[in-house]
Amino acid sequence: MSTSTAATPHLSSVLPKHILTSGDHHPIVLAEAKRRAASVQLRIADAVTAFAGSMRFVYLHAVVFAAWMLFFEPSPWPTLTLVVSLEAIFLSTFVMIGQNRQAGFQQAKADHDFKMSDQELLTNTELTRRVHELTKEIHAHIVGVTPAVGTTADTATVATGHLGSPTS
Repeated sequence: MSTSTAATPHLSSVLPKHILTSGDHHPIVLAEAKRRAASVQLRIADAVTAFAGSMRFVYLHAVVFAAWMLFFEPSPWPTLTLVVSLEAIFLSTFVMIGQNRQAGFQQAKADHDFKMSDQELLTNTELTRRVHELTKEIHAHIVGVTPAVGTTADTATVATGHLGSPTS
């Protein structure tokens, strides 16, 4: 059960491009993407974590730290140590925000999947009951025996002692 973004064109203004271009998605994925796109704070957090988790971030820091150590501050680099410590604090906060967001997303998806599975089980149970009833009706029509209330066609056949009409 997935929702197509073609069916809801207004989503193109709020969903990230990779969600739109990769086809249909789980409804929870679409709901989470809409929620995140609607909040400036969440978009900023997503941008920071996307950049901090990239190799560009690593290369930029290697260049900046090397330049700092070579040109801006003599050894033992106390200001650089302070900057790196503060950056680590902020980045670890973004990691925790991302982990909390992912846990909430997984829980919402699991809840949705459970509801859908439970609904499918109920539908399948009802369909199985209906198929059983239709089978009994077909059997009664072909064999010519109408089972009594509360009995199956098989017990009616046993009760009459033969296949066919009880009057024959």
